[in-house]
Amino acid sequence: MKIAVVGTGYVGLVTGTCFAETGNKVTCVDIDKAKVQKLSNGQITIYEPGLEKIFLRNIKEERLKFTTQLEEATEDAEIIFLALPTPPGADGSADLKYVLGVADELGKLLKDYKVIVNKSTVPVGTADKVSAAIAVNYKGEFDVVSNPEFLREGVAVDDFMKPDRVVVGTRSERAKQVMSDLYAPYVRQGNPVIFMDERSSELTKYAANSFLATKISFMNEIAQLCERMGADVDMVRRGIGSDDRIGKRFLFPGIGYGGSCFPKDVQALIMSSGEVGYDFDILKAVEKVNANQKIHLVEKIKSHYKNDLQGKHFALWGLAFKPNTDDIREAPALSIIDALTKAGATVTAYDPEAMANVKGQIGDKIQYATNQYEALQKADALIIATEWSEFRTPDFVLMDQKLNENKIIFDGRNLFDVAKMNELGYYYESIGR
Repeated sequence: MKIAVVGTGYVGLVTGTCFAETGNKVTCVDIDKAKVQKLSNGQITIYEPGLEKIFLRNIKEERLKFTTQLEEATEDAEIIFLALPTPPGADGSADLKYVLGVADELGKLLKDYKVIVNKSTVPVGTADKVSAAIAVNYKGEFDVVSNPEFLREGVAVDDFMKPDRVVVGTRSERAKQVMSDLYAPYVRQGNPVIFMDERSSELTKYAANSFLATKISFMNEIAQLCERMGADVDMVRRGIGSDDRIGKRFLFPGIGYGGSCFPKDVQALIMSSGEVGYDFDILKAVEKVNANQKIHLVEKIKSHYKNDLQGKHFALWGLAFKPNTDDIREAPALSIIDALTKAGATVTAYDPEAMANVKGQIGDKIQYATNQYEALQKADALIIATEWSEFRTPDFVLMDQKLNENKIIFDGRNLFDVAKMNELGYYYESIGR
């Protein structure tokens, strides 16, 4: 099939590359000329394990190309995917100006039947708005479909190539057949393509992310109880996670969720609910718990130093909101850095992938190390904010040398065994244990 993907952010680039990988001809379009030039030259613009290999292969095979011209990308396309940003507005609602702006342009360009697919996470009713925007200037046949993505950063290529389900919102039999043909290579093992109406599809995405965010915040509340009651959250997690009605995933306590999806989607669903007169109290609580959890580790640090962090210097391992990504959107590490520096402390950080993004956002507010051990030099304590694999089994002998007498760790991701850390002579604070 010939496919156009409008937008080359995280979702657009993964979507376009993975569709090309199964033999489709894909043209990705973006208004950022410098970005398009980089991508055309084989320079990938995001870090996602496994993506670069297939990205380069499909450019070489001429199945994947990039342009700044919407008309060029869409003229021969059978399917046009909209993978555009929907940033939260000041009130938390999703901003649709990019999506509707492109829809308006498409209305001026369409000459024959196309399937236009909303891949971006959009509020309920957006498919109708996109249809109306196109119809202002185009009176021919077209269908607007909702096809939300369920990609997990760090394993997005596997998620796309072997999805556990594909959700498609359309009431058009013609569009349904097109989407069935498109996804057939990805669901050969029998995982379902679930068809529903457009509004149900749009709500499915928000409901899924909000439910997962709720599990995380619930477990962080349980962790808070464990600290106050003398229980061990790891034991509680195992005890409830073995119940298949609950499941073991998303039950790991820590310093809150971040990234591009959960914070924005929870906020957007709260706003959308308010617009139809419903007060979504559970999600408001989820959001509040998450905000508090991001600085819970800082409160532990302040308590240890009797609320005096002036002149203290901390090593920080991890900046990305989760491992295997360079994404720092809503990353808990940024909240920790902000709180520590406001209290008069200094920070040296290390992250395998996200340091350039952090430096681009906060500049020289902190120092940046070339490896995890260099970050420990002259530090009063180590703070762990992201559970990268290389942090899980560090060289404790080298750590002892770097930290000198300050064998103090504040672990926001519960990487180490409490008993072992006591044996090694560390003062070790974690979450809920």
